[in-house]
Amino acid sequence: MAPPKKKALPKPLPEGFVLADTEKKKWKLGKIIGQGGFGLIYLASRDVDGPVAADTGYVIKVEYLENGPLFSELKFYQRAAKPESIEKWRRSRKLDFLGIPTYWGFGLAEHNDLRYRFMAMDRLGSDLQKICEHNGGQLKKATVLQLGQGLVDVLEYIHENEYVHADIKAANLMLGYKDHDKVYLADYGLSYRYCPDGIHKEFKENPKKGHNGTIEYTSVDAHKGVAPSRRSDLQILGFCLLHWLCGSLPWDSVLSNPVKVQEAKVRLMDNLPDSVQDLSVSGASTDEVAQLLLYVKTMGYQDKPDYQYLKVVLASTVKGRLDFSVPQGPAGASATKVQDPQTKEKQKAGRARGKPKAKAVPKEEDDEQEKEIKPKPVDARYMRGPPIPEPQIQQKERVSPAARRSLRPRPGHVNYEEDVSEDEDEEEKVECSSRPIPACNLRGPPIGPRPEQRQSPWSGRKTDDLIVTSERREGRQSKHTQTNNIHMEYGDRWDDRLLRHRVGYSCQQCPDSDLWDVNRGPQQKAGPTQGNGLFSWFVTAGFFFFFGAVLGVAFKGPIL
Repeated sequence: MAPPKKKALPKPLPEGFVLADTEKKKWKLGKIIGQGGFGLIYLASRDVDGPVAADTGYVIKVEYLENGPLFSELKFYQRAAKPESIEKWRRSRKLDFLGIPTYWGFGLAEHNDLRYRFMAMDRLGSDLQKICEHNGGQLKKATVLQLGQGLVDVLEYIHENEYVHADIKAANLMLGYKDHDKVYLADYGLSYRYCPDGIHKEFKENPKKGHNGTIEYTSVDAHKGVAPSRRSDLQILGFCLLHWLCGSLPWDSVLSNPVKVQEAKVRLMDNLPDSVQDLSVSGASTDEVAQLLLYVKTMGYQDKPDYQYLKVVLASTVKGRLDFSVPQGPAGASATKVQDPQTKEKQKAGRARGKPKAKAVPKEEDDEQEKEIKPKPVDARYMRGPPIPEPQIQQKERVSPAARRSLRPRPGHVNYEEDVSEDEDEEEKVECSSRPIPACNLRGPPIGPRPEQRQSPWSGRKTDDLIVTSERREGRQSKHTQTNNIHMEYGDRWDDRLLRHRVGYSCQQCPDSDLWDVNRGPQQKAGPTQGNGLFSWFVTAGFFFFFGAVLGVAFKGPIL
C-alpha cells in the first residue's frame, strides 16, 4: 500500500482500540472528540477492560507517523514539559497555576498497514476561540488582562527551557475540563528550540520560509522568514490581546495577501503607541497592549524579556474567576452584530482603516438632536460686538458735572439696536449714535451762529436717522418705542439757560425747546436762529459806532 499523503488527517482508528506507549502503559481509545490540523483527538482510558467513560480525564492525539507537528510537540514535552519539571517551577515561582497541559506518554501504533504516532495527555475543555465567536470576537478587558498575565507566566517557563511556542492564538488556548477558570496554552506543533544548549539562533532572513504561522498573529520576524524568538512570542501575544479587546485587527481585510498583512503590522509597530490606542473601543482601552508592544519594539532579537515588568503592565484590578460573558455597552452591542458574515466583513474593513465608526443614529433621533443643537438667534445688540454702556438720564434728577462730561458725544461711536430686558423695573437703554446729540439735551441751545473754522467734524456729515428700538414686555404684551430723529450743534458760548439746565431742567422745560421739535427736525428751525444772531450783530456794530462818535466829540475831533 502506498504511504498516505503527508499533512492529511489520518484514517480513524476503531473505538476500543488499545495502544501501548514507550513505557508499556496501555491506553484504550474512545470516541473522537476533535481534530487538529493534522491529527484526531480521542477520549482515552487507562482501564482497558471496560468502556471508555464519557467523563474520562485523558485524551490521545493520533497522527500519521510521517507528519511532523506531533513529533515536534512530543519533543517539546519530553525535553521541557515533564510533569515533575512543571511542578518544580511552579513552586519556585510561588504560582498557584501554570497553564501547560500535562503530558503522560507517547508511542507508535499500526493498523491496516498504516503507521501512527500518538501522545497521551490530560483532557481539556472548550477552546477560547469558541467563546470569542459567541461574544462576537470580543472579551471583557479585565478577562483579557488576566489571560495576558497567565500567558506571560507560561512563556517565561518555556523560554527558560529553550523553546518558543510561535503559534499563540485563541484556538490553542483551552479551558480546564472541570475548572473553566484555568486556561492552558496547548498545541506545541510549531514550537521551536530557539536556544539549543544555551546558544541562541542567529538573526537571518529567509524569504522561502516567510509568513510562517497563523497569518493574523504571526510576528514581523516570521513574515521575513526569521526563526522565531522570545521577541516573536511576545509580539504574537500582543496581537492576540488586541484582537480580543477590539474584536478585530486592522489587517483583517487583507488576510489573503500576506505581504499586505506584513506591511500593516509594520505600520502599527512604527506608529506606537498611537496606532494601538486609536483602536480602543468603548469601555476597553488598549493602553496596556500598546505599552506591551512598545516594549517589544525596543527588544533585540536575542534579548531576554523582563517578564515581571510585563506582568505589571498587564496587571488588572479584577482578581479571581475569569468572566467570559459578553461585554456590555456599545462595545458589546457592536460585537453581537459581527456574527452576521456580511456585517463582519464590513466591520473588518472599517477596522483596517482606523478607528471604528460611531453607531448610526435613527432618523427621528437625529432630527431631535438637530433641533436641540440648532443655534439660537443672536441678539441684535451683539451682532457687531457688545454695546458701550451709557449712563441713564432721568427727568427731574440732578446731574453731576462728571456725569455731564461723560455724556458728551465721542467720535466713532457706533450705533446699535438693542432689545431691552424683560424686567419691568429696568430703564430703557439709550444707544449712542455717530450723529451728535442735541445740544439742548446737554447744556442748552447755542447762542449765535458758529464760526466756520470751529465747526464740529460731525456737523457736515451726512448720516441716516438713528432708529433706537426698545421693547418692554408687560406680561405677554409688548409695545414698541417711538422713533426719534436727533441732531446737535456744538457752541462755544452759552446763555443763562445753561444754568437752568444744570439744576435739573429737561429739554421740555427749556423756553426755546420748541425750536428743537423732533417732529420737525433741526433744519426747519435753522432760519429763526440765524436771524436772531444777525440782529445781535447789527446791534453790537451800532453800539461801537455810537461809542466812537461820543469819544470823537469829547476829544474835539472825529476819531473815524
